[in-house]
Amino acid sequence: MELRFLHFYPDLMNLYGNYANVSVLKRYLENLGHTVTVTPVLPGQELSLDGVDFWYMGAGTERAQQAALADFSRFGPAVKAAAEDGCAMLFAGTAMELLGRTITAMDGTVYDGIALAEFTTVQGRRRLVEDVYGATDLYPEPVVGFMNKCGVITGVETPLLKSVSLGYGNEGERTPEGFHWKNVFASELTGPILVKNPQLLETVAAAILARRGAELPEERPKDPYAEAGYAITAEQLRLRAQRN
Repeated sequence: MELRFLHFYPDLMNLYGNYANVSVLKRYLENLGHTVTVTPVLPGQELSLDGVDFWYMGAGTERAQQAALADFSRFGPAVKAAAEDGCAMLFAGTAMELLGRTITAMDGTVYDGIALAEFTTVQGRRRLVEDVYGATDLYPEPVVGFMNKCGVITGVETPLLKSVSLGYGNEGERTPEGFHWKNVFASELTGPILVKNPQLLETVAAAILARRGAELPEERPKDPYAEAGYAITAEQLRLRAQRN
């Protein structure tokens, strides 16, 4: 199967090596025998949105986020239509904030998001920096990652992580984190999140294939290094969460 990815602003929104979310997902699907074409999207670029299987944007600084939003707003209606149709999407880091109703910057300026969801973000001078260990409804294994943000997000009705036992979530310490609706996955966890969480990688891959009428095979390749790294991280963060 031929699959088409859109990677929005790969230079502008690429803190913490978040390009690897696309790289690892592409490699995973190619190892299953599919052909994956990744189209980078630059500000002002005109492109066809027909036949897109996966939309992606990574993390950027708050200034880069504003520049990305200024261009990404034109795709708002298309994002909403594709999301409603079940297209898979991942918005990592500060890209998640673009999906909400508004973003209030540190200087008090209010920017309109694309309003895929009704949540709002208020950015402050205090940075929330910590490892994160949480749980999702998508599968039994814990979700791990690293948080470094200055935004407090309120009004998320369907978080990706239903609970956080170590670190920060949308509204502060040990609050639910991220956003999930249909096949839209969004989280401010870095790592990158699909590299650090092999089960989430499989979940996103399965969502991409399901929309095309396919399934993950029962026997599928595993990355022993990713699995081992996840197991060590999850165990250490679990122990830290128990001590706190």
